[in-house]
Amino acid sequence: MKTLRLQVECGNLESAGSRTAIAEAAEILRGGGTVAFPTETVYGLGANALDAAAVERIFAAKERPSWDPVIVHLGEPAMLERVAAEIPENARALMEAFWPGPLTLLLPKHPDVPERVTAGRERVGVRMPAHPVALALLREAGVPVAAPSANRFGRTSATTAEHVAEDLDGRIDAILDGGEATHGVESTVVDVREEGCVIYRPGVVTLEQIRAVCGGSVSMPGEKNAGEDAAASPGMGLRHYAPRARLALVDGDGAALRAGFAGVARGLEEAGDVVGLMLPEGFPRGAAGAKIFAWGKWDDAEELAQRLFAGLRWLDAAGATAIVCPMPAAEGIGVAIRDRLLKASQR
Repeated sequence: MKTLRLQVECGNLESAGSRTAIAEAAEILRGGGTVAFPTETVYGLGANALDAAAVERIFAAKERPSWDPVIVHLGEPAMLERVAAEIPENARALMEAFWPGPLTLLLPKHPDVPERVTAGRERVGVRMPAHPVALALLREAGVPVAAPSANRFGRTSATTAEHVAEDLDGRIDAILDGGEATHGVESTVVDVREEGCVIYRPGVVTLEQIRAVCGGSVSMPGEKNAGEDAAASPGMGLRHYAPRARLALVDGDGAALRAGFAGVARGLEEAGDVVGLMLPEGFPRGAAGAKIFAWGKWDDAEELAQRLFAGLRWLDAAGATAIVCPMPAAEGIGVAIRDRLLKASQR
């Protein structure tokens, strides 16, 4: 299969070139094909969510196991009635607060949604992305679009069109290149019920923000490996988002964290590893010959999130056999960064 590269001018979606690229990508989706496209979180690999054969092409391209459900993306709130059988009041409140945006709601699925989308479960994940290219594509296509992250299963998520091509070139119909993803980590996934909400995957929309809107209790249960049983939501597998290199995580605070980071890097280099560093500003290198990815300001969690997957991919490409990464504090979007790093470090 030849994968088309369709280019969008992000600052000018009304240009002739942008309109042509979006129209061609939408036609591929309506025809049962697969298109990778940018969202504000990461790139997604899309197919018509109401076409079981099209959804199957996502699983085949990603080599995604059948137990892992996929999220359905909407261009308009009115599309929700095509994929959800009912909408609790808590869901309406969260939609009002965070849609379009990086929030996925788990809702009772409409009978028209193929079981492949939900891994046989009775609840479907739905969101309306905020990225202008994603919205333009979804509205032009006119169908709900199932779209997990556009990478091979278990690998580091793609935040640029080049990352998508690294994993999926020749395996999908098209890549709609809309530049770099804004947030860099996947959406928050919330199971929404009248009595309260359960956060299955932390993301850009934080626990504190959900609690401010969702009526009733809001909990975040510990995750377990989905194994062969259907996962409650996407991203629940124990090993996920992983680079090829081993990932060594360093936790702590202040000077102790910095000293521990340098010590781990030095030890790995002395043991013979090609060391890669996810290096925030102000952190010591530790390993003199290390490959360096300038991660960003340590006190700017949004920047760290946006550059996380790009950094892991860059260090893989640079030949690192072990990557050392400090862990941000478990607050705000730092919770999502820690979640991705812990999953990426599993062996």
